[in-house]
Amino acid sequence: MKKILVTGANGQLGQSLQDISDNYPEFDFRFTDVHELDLLDVDAVKSYVADFKPSVIVNCAAYTAVDAAEKDDENALILNAGVPVLLGKTAVENGIKIIHISTDYVFDGSGNIPYRETDIASPVTVYGRTKLEGEDRLSEVLPDALILRTSWLYSPYGKNFLKTMLHLGSQKEQLNVVHDQIGSPTWAGDLAAGIMHVLLQWKNGCDWKGGLYHFSNQGVCSWYDFAWQIMQENSLDCDVRPVTSDQFPTEAKRPAYSVMSKAKFENAFDYKIPHWQEGLLACLFEM
Repeated sequence: MKKILVTGANGQLGQSLQDISDNYPEFDFRFTDVHELDLLDVDAVKSYVADFKPSVIVNCAAYTAVDAAEKDDENALILNAGVPVLLGKTAVENGIKIIHISTDYVFDGSGNIPYRETDIASPVTVYGRTKLEGEDRLSEVLPDALILRTSWLYSPYGKNFLKTMLHLGSQKEQLNVVHDQIGSPTWAGDLAAGIMHVLLQWKNGCDWKGGLYHFSNQGVCSWYDFAWQIMQENSLDCDVRPVTSDQFPTEAKRPAYSVMSKAKFENAFDYKIPHWQEGLLACLFEM
């Protein structure tokens, strides 16, 4: 039985992985967050790994507060770049594979066609820069690390756009939502299922296909489109109106366009990623 260590288990993806883990009796999962395993404690990480002896580490831990990171770059760098390096070095010492989660924020958003893995990354935020540095430094110490960039993640857990819209939509008659930021909303449940598919293929004898991949739900929309669809699916009588980003200034600049091509992942793992509207319906059903 393959042992899988999941870090950042209290986050959206970590909890989504927990939700479906019982469907995969082929694996022995250990879900950890800071209270079970402090990833800033080198000795604790080495000791935990030596005791559990995982075959794969799925690293979901990250500093994800995009605006706060602009004034907290030191901590963002430690969590988004330092931790992946520590896990990578530990993996090398113990013959462990790693799946690491990254972000569309590594791109500046100036494009107009889906970003491919070979496109040059040029982040414009502290969050994006630290996540890109995490990718680069992890790949240096562990070249076969499997890095998944995702985007616009939501779930029944934590703080996210879907939950915010459900709350505001039930309280307000009208909402203004930006229409000039374009991307692909991703249900954490679909990302979790994709990760499980990768693990299952490897467990069943396929070669480990390390490298950089993009994984978000298929399809393209704006935050306005996403909000409108949320209201429709929940029969919320809230008038969603499109506005421009300059009417909602934020500490960190959001990419205007962050759609990513998922062709590399789908071809490498023979996997069809669901459309974002399918993901939304599945998440709402779960909620």
